[in-house]
Amino acid sequence: MRFGRASWTNGDDPIHNDSAMAEKDQIDAPESKPAQRWVFVALATAAIAISYFDRQTVSVAITAIQRTIPISNQQFSYLQTGFLLSYAALYAIGGRMLDKLGTRLGFTLIMLWWSLACMLHGFATSFAWLLVMRFLLGMGEGGAFPAATRVVSEWLPPQDRATAMGLINGGTAVGSLLAPPLIGLLLIYSGWRAVFFSAGAIGLVWVLGWAALYRGNQARVSVSLIETRQLAKRLSFHEIVSLRSFQCLVFAKFMSDSAWYFMLFWLPKYLYDARGFDIKHVSYYAWIPYAASGIGSILGGWSSSRLLRSGRSLNLSRKLVLGINAAMMPAVMFVPLVPVSYALALFSVTFFAQQSWSGLIMTIPADVFPLSAVGTVSGLVGFGGSIGGAIFGLIAGALLGHGFSYSVLFAAIGTFHLIGFLVLVFLGGKIQPLRTEDLREIESHA
Repeated sequence: MRFGRASWTNGDDPIHNDSAMAEKDQIDAPESKPAQRWVFVALATAAIAISYFDRQTVSVAITAIQRTIPISNQQFSYLQTGFLLSYAALYAIGGRMLDKLGTRLGFTLIMLWWSLACMLHGFATSFAWLLVMRFLLGMGEGGAFPAATRVVSEWLPPQDRATAMGLINGGTAVGSLLAPPLIGLLLIYSGWRAVFFSAGAIGLVWVLGWAALYRGNQARVSVSLIETRQLAKRLSFHEIVSLRSFQCLVFAKFMSDSAWYFMLFWLPKYLYDARGFDIKHVSYYAWIPYAASGIGSILGGWSSSRLLRSGRSLNLSRKLVLGINAAMMPAVMFVPLVPVSYALALFSVTFFAQQSWSGLIMTIPADVFPLSAVGTVSGLVGFGGSIGGAIFGLIAGALLGHGFSYSVLFAAIGTFHLIGFLVLVFLGGKIQPLRTEDLREIESHA
């Protein structure tokens, strides 16, 4: 494998059956009790669920908030962009921070930060206050997925990682699924400020459980892995971002998250604005696509792990499922053309495919890089995705503010995953573990 200048490839076909021997020597499976591993996966899943519940609060409660604080479509896009810009920055910085602080302390600090930021939304009296709080919320949540990826890399062997990341990514669906009905109930009976106080309090409870239960994995590892980790600790941002394979992974995430964050943040508003829904209707029906996204997260990871266990290469096991997901995304283009019941079904198809895709994309850093670099790499990949979401969110707000319909936006986002997948396949090369000799080659080009 030539990883220094360009890719995960050795010149073979982009989707390729490697020999099993090529992938056996990356990492010794952690010597831990299986039940203990999955408890930590469950904790990471709960954290991701809380993060997605918290980020949905403004989207679901927007009509109630607007009765107190006037917010236009353009300002609504600024709220999402404020969140995504800080989320993107801390995704990258937070990944590096986690590699230095460790998983336990790092995850504790970021959850404390975003839970308090979420609670402070409840004191808002102006658009400016909400914008600042969204920015602070994004700063905290930016470290969530790098931390979760470290949990997987720290505790799970390669054949279980896609399943674990699928479960963790399924937390996005749990949080998003619970948000419309629970926030709707709070809006009806307690008002919109109670939404933020309650959401933040849940995060503080999680911190207590995490601090009490989580421990780093001190299992013995092979000499080759120790050598690889020692070299990886010397990798700089520049050395990582200079890899073409890494650049293609970031681009794929940039494209897919541009579509995902639009659907995530704008679905309730689309139902309010274009389909005539009220708070009760959103509470009753808006959870359905998020439920589908959870199923996609779990099935996508399980399918890829099953392929790997059956003897398929890591490269094929990841890319085949990614390709199927990308092929499903154009279904969103037809949303404005069908009755609302069919529109919700089409949203469900695309949410399913997107989150199956997302779990696998965030598994790849753990597949390729050693633990000491996983937080950094996954953080930079997430940074690219968040920037994509922020940019397209601004574009969406501007287009809608100038009279364009949602049809134009749905037509665009239906192509984004396909573009990202094609770049990943034809320019990114073959997915396989980074080895000591590859790190030495990177250093030789530094």
